[in-house]
Amino acid sequence: MFFQDGLTGSAWGDWALYTGSPLRAFESELGVQDPVGFWDPAGFTADGSTENFARRRQTELKHGRVSMLATMGYITPEITGKLPGYLSPSAGIKFADVPNGLGAISKVPAAGWAQIVAYGAFCELSQD
Repeated sequence: MFFQDGLTGSAWGDWALYTGSPLRAFESELGVQDPVGFWDPAGFTADGSTENFARRRQTELKHGRVSMLATMGYITPEITGKLPGYLSPSAGIKFADVPNGLGAISKVPAAGWAQIVAYGAFCELSQD
């Protein structure tokens, strides 16, 4: 039998004897380390599917990279300034006119948002 202390998370019992768990399939994956071992509190890997595990790991890496780029996209214009020229010459909107953060949502024309969404869809659908 295997028990876990709810306060410290330390294990009571012998994990080597608890072979009925499908989580045992992921004990040797990169990132699994003592004293926690493989940690999945939401139970996403309860089925033990290695294909789903690999897809979720790839998705997590991609989302992390997008988050890092978004953070740099927010910080960089504050430090270095904005690009010279026009964001939309037909609407007369300069890059300097677009604020950082959520204020930019209302300033960027709909065609600009369509381009951003189309590029994101291309990146998402052109993978292996």
